[in-house]
Amino acid sequence: MVALATLTSCAEEPKDAGAKGGAGITVGLTYTPNIQFSPFYVAAEKGYYKDAGLKVTLRHHGAAEDLFGALSSGKEDVIYAGGDEMLQARAKNVPVVDIATFYQKYPVGLIVPKDSEIRTPADLKGRKIGTPGPFGETYFGLLALLKEGGLSTKEAKVQNIGFTQQAALTGNKVEGVMGYLNNDAISFKEAGKEVRSITLNSGSSGDQLVGVGLGAKKKTLDKRGDDIRKFVDASLRGLRYAIDHQDEAIELSEKYVPGLRGEKQRDNARAVLKATASLMKNDQGELGAIDPQTWTRMADFMYDQGLLEKTVTPEDAYDTSFLPKS
Repeated sequence: MVALATLTSCAEEPKDAGAKGGAGITVGLTYTPNIQFSPFYVAAEKGYYKDAGLKVTLRHHGAAEDLFGALSSGKEDVIYAGGDEMLQARAKNVPVVDIATFYQKYPVGLIVPKDSEIRTPADLKGRKIGTPGPFGETYFGLLALLKEGGLSTKEAKVQNIGFTQQAALTGNKVEGVMGYLNNDAISFKEAGKEVRSITLNSGSSGDQLVGVGLGAKKKTLDKRGDDIRKFVDASLRGLRYAIDHQDEAIELSEKYVPGLRGEKQRDNARAVLKATASLMKNDQGELGAIDPQTWTRMADFMYDQGLLEKTVTPEDAYDTSFLPKS
């Protein structure tokens, strides 16, 4: 999932965001309330859920909570999670299905000093690279970059540094760190460290990974298809509005994100939202689009890299029928 600066130790109190008496939908947004979740805050505050006849509960997870636990138990109807994470869940017999992909561009990259000699994935050979650990999107992204460069993990000096990317790179303990383009890269800039990012090849021949989107259990989709379609449509309306009206999106998110009213916090939110917005549209300018070819490439890549406990049929892991008709 998209990394956040701080995590809570317990789940945030759920917030109702729709019409009283409407069809109830609980969505798991994971971890600390943050401007990156603004599409859902905007959809709530602009009344998009209410207009759709939905009573939507926005539920933030606790830091120690299993990502798909509440979805599996039925406490949540929809989860906001990475496509790669959903694929891993399916390999563990959690029947989650991606119904809209928000991050059209994978949000992870290798962050290096601006004057670094590392320019391409092939340049990672023999380099000290820091990653939080052998898990999650930062690690998946590292493996994909190494493959693009024709390298194995043994050919780069990979170090597990926890969530200390800024200290590790600034202190020259590593030559590059894996981080989020819409979070970690901005933190470096705010700290006065000039950096640039090396990102995954997004072309048709690249080992692209599927970013964060909306997922639901197949049973839920079969039983509540109309409600889920309305939810997806309203959420994508919130996403488009947040992209097109970023300052207003920050104002509408104040009610959900503690401390957002401070000038420094708003400046950070503005930078994060701007960077996030650039990741949300595909090359055709579409929102929420699901690319079957990318899912197939990802399933093969993750299995080959030992990231899946068993093979997963990619066509079972997504369903484009819940997206709004163009």
